[in-house]
Amino acid sequence: MAESSIQNLTPITLTGRKGTPVIIDPPIALAPMAGVSDRPFRQLCRQMGAGLVITEMVSAKPELRDTAKSRLRQIDARDPEPRAVQLLGNEPDDLAAAARDAVAQGAQMIDLNLGCPAKKVCKKAAGSALMAEPDTVARLLDALVAAVDCPVSLKMRTGPDRNRRNAVAIARIAEQAGLSMLSIHGRTRADRYEGEAEYDTIAAVVDAVSIPVLANGDITSPEKARVVLSQTGAAGIMIGRGAFGQPWLFAALRAELIEHRPYSPPDLTERFEIVQKQFENIYEHYGASLGIRITRKHLGWYAEPLHIDDKERAVFNELDHPDLQRQWLTRQAAKAADSSCSQPA
Repeated sequence: MAESSIQNLTPITLTGRKGTPVIIDPPIALAPMAGVSDRPFRQLCRQMGAGLVITEMVSAKPELRDTAKSRLRQIDARDPEPRAVQLLGNEPDDLAAAARDAVAQGAQMIDLNLGCPAKKVCKKAAGSALMAEPDTVARLLDALVAAVDCPVSLKMRTGPDRNRRNAVAIARIAEQAGLSMLSIHGRTRADRYEGEAEYDTIAAVVDAVSIPVLANGDITSPEKARVVLSQTGAAGIMIGRGAFGQPWLFAALRAELIEHRPYSPPDLTERFEIVQKQFENIYEHYGASLGIRITRKHLGWYAEPLHIDDKERAVFNELDHPDLQRQWLTRQAAKAADSSCSQPA
């Protein structure tokens, strides 16, 4: 396989059976992650430079589609375009109905989850468990493509385990079904998130199909992104855990891979401003009671880049009202500003 040229990393145009094409510009995506890629985080990462942000996985089961949790995950006009919804399921009719509902709510793209390795998902023969059932995958994809006019994509792993890396076979099934794009995490289902991602399987998929492929797994910097793009020949990249606590990674990737210019990360004061804005959006999206719990999780990821020690983080985790969290952040931001001003020129 010839190495890809980073200079040629260009927008991806996806077309469904009918309707308006979806343009991913730049071809740098935020991975769909349960409990992470909610609307506030998607909005932030899109503003930072991601070309595509995908919802947390939404269950296709009829009895779960209208729960409080599912409603918080639903797409609407407040979501940044292109609006992409990831579905989780293993029944063709359920997935087709869920896809139609998502499009009615404003989705412009549907993604199927074949990547989640969580036990509670896999034991229901969904997520990455489907990597071991290519015939089922074919039926699911046929149903999805027939159900909606918009582009349909697939996020998967390299296989059920290291002895069965069958991503190429699944990719060919997806292309034959009429899918518009694939994204591949460079680990097997059995690997979960352990060890290092491998990219040879992703490269093999790129060689085997003509639809765009996004490479995913362990990309935490522009330097690593260059290595992955060169090794795989992928049309773009997808960022998952690498965005935890540093959503400005998308700005760095866009600057260095697309615009070919050096990137200066936000200083400490600017980082606090980013976090404060995100937390306000969290309070608005979830309400006070749930919002304060969601912010605690995110602060854990931001602790290192914000220079928050364990003692201060523990104080934040005890705060039980958004106003108290706001005041804490304001104090920490002021301390950071004072520290910056006291540094010698």
